[in-house]
Amino acid sequence: MKALVGGIEAGGTKFVCAVGTGPDDFRDEVRFPTTTPDETISRCVEFFRGAEARFGTLAAVGVASFGPVDPNPASPTFGYITSTPKPGWRDTEFAGVLQRELGLPVGFDTDVNVAALGEAAWGAAQGLDTFLYLTIGTGIGGGGLVGGQLMHGLIHPEMGHIRLPHDLTADPFPGVCPFHGDCLEGLASGPAIERRWGCPATELPPDHPAWILEANYLALALVNFICTLSPQRIILGGGVMEQTQLFPMIRAKVRELLADYIRAEAILTRIYQYLVPPGLDNRSGVLGAIALAQRQIGEATAEGVCEPKNPGGINR
Repeated sequence: MKALVGGIEAGGTKFVCAVGTGPDDFRDEVRFPTTTPDETISRCVEFFRGAEARFGTLAAVGVASFGPVDPNPASPTFGYITSTPKPGWRDTEFAGVLQRELGLPVGFDTDVNVAALGEAAWGAAQGLDTFLYLTIGTGIGGGGLVGGQLMHGLIHPEMGHIRLPHDLTADPFPGVCPFHGDCLEGLASGPAIERRWGCPATELPPDHPAWILEANYLALALVNFICTLSPQRIILGGGVMEQTQLFPMIRAKVRELLADYIRAEAILTRIYQYLVPPGLDNRSGVLGAIALAQRQIGEATAEGVCEPKNPGGINR
């Protein structure tokens, strides 16, 4: 029987905290707005203390955090949210505060890496060891697993900030990214759509020209990721991708841009199974945080996904 653990999906707009062992054993969950670091992290601590009083001692907590973050356990700022543009959260210690307050091992990684871990454990990436998870919403982020290991390196992937061809004649919009202007996030995130067209994406009809432009930008990005990382599957989540008419448009544009160069059946004949929505819907992040907590205490969660010796966390 798996140990009871906690998970946090820490978003720039809201936090989701939960306790359980997986999608079939979800004991409790709470959602609340992201306010100041002190108030928000204190609410997480309060929730887990209350959960332990009701359900018994937790074995660990996993955190899926908005970023950028420092996921390197050897770093003096491990578990910090670093250069985020979110007011008040820059250089905020997160994982260490949880560890001290709760006295539990804490696993910590990016929201997209952890969502990918959830999809590997219980969702659309089961049985795969090399795949990508991208979220397209308020921001754009990407992560995933390569050879069964979460994607790290210098820091962690920042797939939302790659540079794309930008035809200023066809699309004179300068972009919304405060760092780069017209990077992928600057051109194709939810706020970019709203500012370019003057209304939220949810108010645009399915046949609006916004979606052709959006599909083109996302396809350009995906082709770069496919050629660079050769993922076995790409999962596309986030609020923008709830516009389901985007999926066939993106698939068609990806095949056009690849021009039959990559001779893989998954792309040539089964691209509808290659570029897919999340299998866990909007719970990829919080379930991934539970999977990360289980990794922190050495419990495997997905067949074929390797267990790292140091999964990115703080121990007692």
